[in-house]
Amino acid sequence: MITLFSVFSLWSFAFGLIIGSFLNCLIWRLHTGESMWGRSHCPKCKKMIAWQDNIPVFSYFILGGKCRHCHQKISFQYPLVELLVGIFFVLAFTKNYLNFSELAFFDYHFWLWNLRDWYIIAIFTIIFIYDLRWYLVLDRVTLPAIFILFLFNLFLGFSWQNLLISGIIGGGFFLLQFVVSGGKWIGGGDLRIGLLMGVALGWPDGLVAIFISYIIGAIVAIPLLIFKKKGMKSEIPLGTFLAIGTLIILFWGQSLISWYLNFLI
Repeated sequence: MITLFSVFSLWSFAFGLIIGSFLNCLIWRLHTGESMWGRSHCPKCKKMIAWQDNIPVFSYFILGGKCRHCHQKISFQYPLVELLVGIFFVLAFTKNYLNFSELAFFDYHFWLWNLRDWYIIAIFTIIFIYDLRWYLVLDRVTLPAIFILFLFNLFLGFSWQNLLISGIIGGGFFLLQFVVSGGKWIGGGDLRIGLLMGVALGWPDGLVAIFISYIIGAIVAIPLLIFKKKGMKSEIPLGTFLAIGTLIILFWGQSLISWYLNFLI
């Protein structure tokens, strides 16, 4: 039996694939400085990409992972990001559906929660990939997102005091490290991500997301140090780990916090 939930879940997945394709394009053009208004083209031969070669995920495999014109390899990042964003969109939709009654589809608050979560997924996908590839966090991504998510959360019932405190603690955590180390431990972009995480998730979720991010970072960094793939002075894309922590708390924050509190008790 086909239900509204299954129909909208499929729609959320398809929408996520499309947004993932857009994010791939946006990330590349943010890096190269190209306008977002031009048609999609191969970054290697510059030939325009036809619509049938621009279908998320499917076109990559139909073309064998190569450009139709120059036959150069297309990065596997493209279908992977599209697929993951599609999955994340369904996870967010399901999470919000479970938090509402059967009348969720007719409640505009339900759709506002979905839009907010989808926006968070999109922004932190950009942060994840950009910092992983180029060790840089862009203010033109984080600063508008801070303002937009602050407004989003106000509409969703967060108090401005909660968001302000969470943002100050998130940003202040990195500001303290920046000042103490003279900018050697972290970059200024990480400070803005901390503020963004606080405003996006509220208190105490924003702080928990930072804590989770550092645990994940340590799990990844320690083996790299042991096997001498990285040195103590090597750069680490902290924004990438902060993005992972944010998405974990976005989906499973309350469950993790409840588990931790029960564990302490």
